[in-house]
Amino acid sequence: MRFFTVAFLLFSLANFAQKDTKYSTFFEKGNGNQSASYPETIDYYTLLANDFSSIKMLKMGATDSGEPLHLVIFNPEKQFNLAEIQKNKAVLLINNGIHAGEPDGIDATMQLFRDLALGKIKIPKNTIVSTIPVYNIGGALNRNSTTRANQDGPEIYGFRGNGRNYDLNRDFIKSDTRNTKSFAELFHKLNPDVFIDNHVSNGADYQYKLTYIMTQQNQLGTVLGTYLDTEIMPSIILDLQKKNIETTPYVNAFSETPDNGFMQFFDSPRYSTGYTSLFNTIGFVVETHMLKKYTDRVKATYEYMRSTIDFMDANYTQIKQMRLQNEKQYAPKNSYSIKWEIDTVKVSKFSFLGFEAGHKKSEVTTGNRLFYDRSKPFKKDIPYLKEYKSVKEITIPTAYIIPQAFWNVIDLLKSNKIAFTQLEKDTLIEVQGYKITDYKTSNTPYEGHYIHRDTKIVAKTERVAFAKGDYVIATQQKGVKYLMETLEPEGIDSFFNWNFFDTMLQQKEGYSDYAFEDTAAQILKDNPKLKEALEQKKIADPVFAKSPEAQLDWVYKHSVYYEKAHLQYPLYRML
Repeated sequence: MRFFTVAFLLFSLANFAQKDTKYSTFFEKGNGNQSASYPETIDYYTLLANDFSSIKMLKMGATDSGEPLHLVIFNPEKQFNLAEIQKNKAVLLINNGIHAGEPDGIDATMQLFRDLALGKIKIPKNTIVSTIPVYNIGGALNRNSTTRANQDGPEIYGFRGNGRNYDLNRDFIKSDTRNTKSFAELFHKLNPDVFIDNHVSNGADYQYKLTYIMTQQNQLGTVLGTYLDTEIMPSIILDLQKKNIETTPYVNAFSETPDNGFMQFFDSPRYSTGYTSLFNTIGFVVETHMLKKYTDRVKATYEYMRSTIDFMDANYTQIKQMRLQNEKQYAPKNSYSIKWEIDTVKVSKFSFLGFEAGHKKSEVTTGNRLFYDRSKPFKKDIPYLKEYKSVKEITIPTAYIIPQAFWNVIDLLKSNKIAFTQLEKDTLIEVQGYKITDYKTSNTPYEGHYIHRDTKIVAKTERVAFAKGDYVIATQQKGVKYLMETLEPEGIDSFFNWNFFDTMLQQKEGYSDYAFEDTAAQILKDNPKLKEALEQKKIADPVFAKSPEAQLDWVYKHSVYYEKAHLQYPLYRML
């Protein structure tokens, strides 16, 4: 009997070892400094999906590379209907390889799904784990060993830009790529409660293997933001400390080195977690440190995901309740913060694990160079600013009206599951419109655009004629924050600032100076108040007084001949 038991145990162990070898990842089979290619990654998930009924891999749309975007789901209950899985459990979405030269999450997540399928780690009862194996497929296919200068492994990795050289982590609002459009479809079908975007960070040197960005709590909303800041993040940090993994917020330093302090990164909607926060999804960016060994970085990423899953599984009901409560504060007529800045008054102390830094003569240039001395580690309290304050608030309207001519905007709203109706007949409606009074534009291209900033508007209530078929977008819906951030031109990542309405900034009609002189003279004769205003402007503005061209143009722009569309923001607010 005893012999049979021992023999059976040895057979079981041998059988498990055989299975374990079968499911070893490319990273595990190598020397610890190699990362799976895109085909190897997809082949591995195909193996898991074929062998384990708890794992399903789905194709979720096109990418710029021509390859489909995949979604892999682990659910021990073997239910993979995207419309159903959100109802009774929390959902985690893990995104990997948005910057394909930062592959830590690609390798760590394969191990995570394997260990969940084999039961090698605790299987969550209340949480469904899902992942995009490789988001930037075009970048992953562009493998090399040089573009991540100074990164300590892996030996070969992908490239930051996608197949069309877009940085996909700047594309979540403008949606120039097929990847982003497919992500929006996937995201809204899945409706994740928590989102993790795995990255690798460069910059200053310090002792940490792992840094993190959490969705900026003030912009996330008072309910969910406070819960994230005071309960979720501290719990994950503590759990990682129990695993001997020290962490720090992303080192967004004030100066050359972090010794003088740093502030929380503000993830505006162009970034993945800034975008997901618009739909009340809690977001984290894992940023392992590129100067640390690849094996250590993969392990730290793996453990961060595990700690997040453990918190979600124990608190899934509260997470869902907090998301719903957070949504309620963004109701029509309520105030909405459209501009934020760091609150320099609210300074906290952070116990930072760094290295002493200094300067010495450069062997390359004529100047001095910065260096960190790893033989001199330190632990020191430094200033940390994590609170942002609202510097511009606007009232949430009851609805927006968008003329059907702006199909590019309508298409993006549809992609983001924004509800709408259309006018059934031509209608005259009292609305609030905006005139663009000022904006600045970058002198160099940024992700395919010359984006605007510091946009200023003046609002005016008027009756405007809209056509049958024009779109009415009510704000009493889940996507209200998305609407506010994209349709309000002053928003940092508004459609206006991303150049969607630049045709409105170009004057289409004009005049011949010599011909309009007589017309302008008659206009001033017929309008004494306008003539008086012209004279007052000459007195108040010496430069204007010396420019006949500017004076004639001023009269033109105060006449009925000046086109109404110039500088007129073409979307309107119903109050």
